[in-house]
Amino acid sequence: MSPAARILVVDDDPHARDLLKRLLGMLGEVTQASDPKMAATRLSEEGPFDLVFTDMMMPHAGDGLTVLNEVRAHLPDTPVIVVTAFGNIEGALDSIQQGAFDYLSKPFDVDAIVRVARRALEQKRLVEENRSLRKQVERGAMVGRSPALLEVYKQVARAAATAVPVLITGETGTGKEMVARALHRRSPRSQGPFIPVDCGAISESLMESELFGHARGSFTGATGARRGLFEEAHGGTLFLDEIGDVGPKVQAQLLRALQEGEIRRVGESAPVKVDVRVVAATNKDLKARVTEGLFREDLLYRLDVVHLHLPPLRERREDIPALVDHFAALQARGGVAPVVAREAMARLTAYDWPGNVRQLENVVARALALNVTGVLGPPDFPEPIGDAPRKLSGLAGDMPSLAELSRRYAAHVLQHVGGNKSEAARLLDVDRKTLYKLLEGQVPES
Repeated sequence: MSPAARILVVDDDPHARDLLKRLLGMLGEVTQASDPKMAATRLSEEGPFDLVFTDMMMPHAGDGLTVLNEVRAHLPDTPVIVVTAFGNIEGALDSIQQGAFDYLSKPFDVDAIVRVARRALEQKRLVEENRSLRKQVERGAMVGRSPALLEVYKQVARAAATAVPVLITGETGTGKEMVARALHRRSPRSQGPFIPVDCGAISESLMESELFGHARGSFTGATGARRGLFEEAHGGTLFLDEIGDVGPKVQAQLLRALQEGEIRRVGESAPVKVDVRVVAATNKDLKARVTEGLFREDLLYRLDVVHLHLPPLRERREDIPALVDHFAALQARGGVAPVVAREAMARLTAYDWPGNVRQLENVVARALALNVTGVLGPPDFPEPIGDAPRKLSGLAGDMPSLAELSRRYAAHVLQHVGGNKSEAARLLDVDRKTLYKLLEGQVPES
């Protein structure tokens, strides 16, 4: 808990105020007010408070609900705890229904007051983190700080200022569309449209019309003229996901659009000029498809001016805790993000995630949907995810070489500490250079 927390105590009884000040002083700076009017002055003149304790009944001065409403009006994220010598159920219901964080009765239970105060301050912190994460999502931020992802950040920053085509490669679910959106939002075209197209979900017969539009009567069912997605993306970015699934006819038309900056609607001969930045993505090896005669080599060269590769999640495990916290905050109920237990986080970090970030997001969302405690533990996650460290930590049952045995154990220790290489090296009593050798299956010289 932050020692800098600012707490306001409102009570007409000076002895109660002093007791609360002594109890809450360990959590931060405590300010006192003797009635709701003074509390309103403190709230308006002395800056925001992180937590408010208020008495319910203050004869001749007002009541705690007045203070509660004042805080709700000016500091909606600040939790309010109501305390009273009159422990009646009606007062409790009124305060909770009007937004109080909790309700406690006098005489004070010292442990309960400190415990509830800590929980309230933690909620406020989580609400603020949740808001920050949502703003990151709105800006198209990518979550993670692994060396591999930091390299992608650098490439995005360099490429965003240009208008050249970009090809993003990586396994399914690694976040290729997020990277494309980040490129768009950081580019001079950020005020223009961002149009995503899932090429793998559209048949070859419809793809031509979807991308380039069509004239009325150009085919059965074309009852009116229609602009294609290239025209819709004019002045912005067209994101062609799963570009490797596009057929030969559309490939030829895409090549012309990239070379000439113009397209032709189906059924029309007049070209239409378009100003579009194309960002393509694929989970396929396009060079292999060129060799197989399934993808045009000249189109690949046009698309692959800047190449960004997103590594799979299993190669950047240190990003997993940040991603889990990110997805948990996005699913927060009532502004309160759930807590992921350390053992559960270790197991999530140990799992290989064949579906990558998309699979991780779905698993976290499922766990949160079924969880009622607000704390996610290993049982909240399905097998084999919940059993990942146990399975990975087994060293018996085969006869590995010394190098392989060392590699497995080093990997197990790294997984145990959530991908923290410095901590793993400390536990193994080696330096980071030796740790890397162990992870690569090399036995260091003695």
